[in-house]
Amino acid sequence: MNAPAVAVTEHANRRSGGRLGRKAIRGAPVASFPTLVRQIPAYQMVPDEAVELIHQESLSILEEVGCEFRDDEAIALWKAAGADVSETRVRIDRALLMELVSKVPSEFTLNARNPERTVRVGGKNSIFVPMYGAPYIRDLDNNRRYGSLADLNNFHKLAYMAPALHSSSSVICEPMEIAVPKRHLHIIHSALKHSDKPFMGIVTSKERAEDTMAMAGIVFGEDYVRDNSVLVAITNCNSPLVWDATMLDAMKVYARSNQPLILAPFALCGASTSASAVGAVAQVNAEALAGVAFTQLLRPGSPQIYGQFMVTVDMKTGAPMGGTPEAAQMMYLMGALARKYKLPWRTSGFHVGSKLNDAQAGYEANMLMHAAILAGANYIWHSAGWLEAGLTCGYSKFATDCEQLVGWYKYAGGLPFDDFKEAMAAIREVGPQGHFLGTQHTLEHFESAFFMPSIMDFNSYEQWNAEGAKDHDTRGREKARNMLADYEEPKLDEGIAEGLKDLIARREEKLPDIVS
Repeated sequence: MNAPAVAVTEHANRRSGGRLGRKAIRGAPVASFPTLVRQIPAYQMVPDEAVELIHQESLSILEEVGCEFRDDEAIALWKAAGADVSETRVRIDRALLMELVSKVPSEFTLNARNPERTVRVGGKNSIFVPMYGAPYIRDLDNNRRYGSLADLNNFHKLAYMAPALHSSSSVICEPMEIAVPKRHLHIIHSALKHSDKPFMGIVTSKERAEDTMAMAGIVFGEDYVRDNSVLVAITNCNSPLVWDATMLDAMKVYARSNQPLILAPFALCGASTSASAVGAVAQVNAEALAGVAFTQLLRPGSPQIYGQFMVTVDMKTGAPMGGTPEAAQMMYLMGALARKYKLPWRTSGFHVGSKLNDAQAGYEANMLMHAAILAGANYIWHSAGWLEAGLTCGYSKFATDCEQLVGWYKYAGGLPFDDFKEAMAAIREVGPQGHFLGTQHTLEHFESAFFMPSIMDFNSYEQWNAEGAKDHDTRGREKARNMLADYEEPKLDEGIAEGLKDLIARREEKLPDIVS
């Protein structure tokens, strides 16, 4: 139902997506958009009874089948909480499970080193976060190659400059020339040095998570990070129904430091779940809830993010697929469950299977981002750069995704009515057969009234051809080059910068060059 115009006007003036949001849009690219406060209703694809059915079946899975927690301390904590434990198998009574889940706050603040970049996660708040984990990049010359530290620096710079990205992520691409045991230090240093937005932690070992927290402590202050969230870390359940020691170690480090974790099963539907969209959701929901509940054994009341990464498997080849209708449908179901539990939740926005920034990539991305927005996702990850099922981060894809996020930001911000009276006055001023280009209303609103992309081309064929007949991918690479040329580093305090360098040097002395 549409709210009365007066109410919409008053709300548009208060919310961050109103005049303040439009001011940020006009200030792009140096400005950063405030947290997206969604002003459109969440769409629920199935009736409440269907959501309840999935919920009850998920609880039954955890009670009857159980979930593996392959860590001695985790098992001890579950035993102390009263769960039914047999070796590493934990069967969780539904009352205990939901009691623990209910301790998670429905919203939290994610603090940035620049307070102007601080955001809210949960409720009607959404943030966009770039991709994570690509070993390959598609570079500014459109070549596919291994990523380097220079590429990672560049992607953190692009994330900093993109107004609709609210985080710099961390491992946007792997700096492959750096030894794995030492790589995490340079990843986090790049995120902290080249951007002042929130970032993401490392989870591949307990020690690497501890190093991440030590570096965050240097930047924000050790006392501050014990109680205030400054990063988000991703932990994946190994579907079906296994939380392994590596992920649990990371959980222990971050949750005890009050840093939110994404508790997200990594599900290849049809391979690590049944070949059923609703069956996959019931399983993934059980896995995610078990992870969420465990964090509350570590630190009750710590902020957490309920999550999922669910892609379907091509039943002909076994390859994971990106923007399929089933992936979107499962997103809607997870959103309905998150609202039922009053949990902040994560999904993925622009994760695609296409190898290039082409029409397929656009179709896939639109399918998923539309679902993410309408399903009410709070932490929309993989929102810039993703190609080739996450194996590649593309410079052109990163730039074109960031432009599209501006459009999605406006879309989800709803239709403001704050200038409606002036728009009606302009009609009376112009009358029949006139035009509006010179009216006061147009002069005041032409910059903010409509989405005005710079990479997408709406010129005539003749003008497009005269300017080189460049396709979208080419224009994206040019945009990325121009952004990098304009980049200015948000400088760290000199003492903090030296502290980070000193920590990296000390840790590198102790770490091997190869994984033992």
